[in-house]
Amino acid sequence: MSPISYNLQAVRERIAEGARAALRDPRNVHLLAVSKTFGADAVIEASDAGQRAFGENYLQESVDKMAAVRAARPDLSLEWHFIGPIQSNKTRPIAEHFDWVHSVDREKIAHRLSEQRPAHLPPLNICLQVNISGEDTKSGAAPEEVAALAKAVAALPNLKLRGLMAIPEPAEDTARQREPFRKLRELLEQLNKEGLGLDTLSMGMSADMDAAIAEGATIVRVGTAIFGQRTYAR
Repeated sequence: MSPISYNLQAVRERIAEGARAALRDPRNVHLLAVSKTFGADAVIEASDAGQRAFGENYLQESVDKMAAVRAARPDLSLEWHFIGPIQSNKTRPIAEHFDWVHSVDREKIAHRLSEQRPAHLPPLNICLQVNISGEDTKSGAAPEEVAALAKAVAALPNLKLRGLMAIPEPAEDTARQREPFRKLRELLEQLNKEGLGLDTLSMGMSADMDAAIAEGATIVRVGTAIFGQRTYAR
């Protein structure tokens, strides 16, 4: 068994244990393998171990990686999620190449994605990024802005609003980790009371996925625990 295959199995077991501890069906917690900074070979290795959904932060790197994966394995059908910050001049390639976008935090970006989504592709699945911890340095809409943003995005053609995403401020103990995830879940529940019909909570990473699963995460974004430590180019 390759290292990535071994790691994937361990992460899946951890997800299943966390779901069962929260009295949830493990099948309702989906693993997004965050493959940023790792090459096409790592994606193919993970896909050979059954992983199909991959998350990317850096646009040009991800588009090149998709092309390399297609060239090497034209038979492979993968699901690509953009999870990084979005500049307004970069929306077209995102609309053209990705299946999901987790990091929409303003209406202008959603409008551009809607206008630039190719007609032959299915609607682009959208999560709104929420700055749930109120950090000055972090992207995301403020919680009090989310209802208006959600209603605006839900009305756009070529997009399908699925839910909310957050990257809370790091915390060491589980109780403190759970608090922002609970707030995000309650925000989604409130939006659904207003008729939005959302089904996705994208929250939790390698360090805090257990707390996120306990609070209702439907997608956990895991990179390091699958692919190993990243080396960032200077």
